[in-house]
Amino acid sequence: MSINTPVPGVVTKGSRHTIEETFERLGTTIRAKGLAIFAFIDHSGEAEKIGLKTQGAKLVIFGKAGTPLMIAYPLLALDLPLKALIWENNDWHVWVSYNSVSYLANGYNLQSELTKNIAGIDAIIDNALLD
Repeated sequence: MSINTPVPGVVTKGSRHTIEETFERLGTTIRAKGLAIFAFIDHSGEAEKIGLKTQGAKLVIFGKAGTPLMIAYPLLALDLPLKALIWENNDWHVWVSYNSVSYLANGYNLQSELTKNIAGIDAIIDNALLD
């Protein structure tokens, strides 16, 4: 995938750190905000286990405040909890990608008072990527 090929609804931001450093920084930021890390999926590590070599890709699943949204909009559970993909492109640059809040809000026609529960993802990612 090229970073020059945008995917509708997906925000992608560059990291100046390695995948491992970016993951650690993101985890620290998530926990500092009082959120839980529910799961961590090491896509590239799992590929390696079956003999495939790929660029790094690690998915972090996190949150806390999504339950009211899923109660009001049960299908939103397909996209919640929040997720951030830390990945390398073909040039080995590290990126963090996630679904934009506006994409989720528009796609599920969310009431604006509920979107505030997930609106902090931009600040969380930005904070983790600061030098």
